[in-house]
Amino acid sequence: MAARLYDLSSSWTFPNSQQEVWDVIADPDMSWPEWWPGCSYASPLERTANKGASNEELLLATTATLNFKASLGYTLTVSYHPTVVNSPDEIAFDAGGDLEGEGRVVLTRTDNGHTRMDIEWRVRPTSRWMTFLSPIAAPAFTYAHAALMRKGETGLRNFLAWRYTNNHG
Repeated sequence: MAARLYDLSSSWTFPNSQQEVWDVIADPDMSWPEWWPGCSYASPLERTANKGASNEELLLATTATLNFKASLGYTLTVSYHPTVVNSPDEIAFDAGGDLEGEGRVVLTRTDNGHTRMDIEWRVRPTSRWMTFLSPIAAPAFTYAHAALMRKGETGLRNFLAWRYTNNHG
């Protein structure tokens, strides 16, 4: 049985500048577990040899493997390896582990000076249980994804507020 393709998208808006949002989400040290509830490191960061030391080059040389605890009680382990980095506008990445496919994050400045973050996922589950249950559980998996993304949005909003209103940046 072929695994179902999930085409998922989210849009988040922050009162911060595009550069401030970029500096957190494109951190080559992958600080996501610091601000995303339910996110933790599954293993240490992997970094291949790279030819430069810019944040963009470090990001392209990095693979992060993270655990995400879903609201339905299961945990997914997903690796992220950036394939395109256009600072401070876009990151595209390959995903592996419990979800295989690709994703993309695009930051744009809104008319009121805020930053909009559009997140796109095109992934298939690799675990037998998710593949087996997808025909009937797809709505529940999509709900769990949306709930997890809301936690990430809230966590990032709070982290940005703390970082940039208390001069911790």
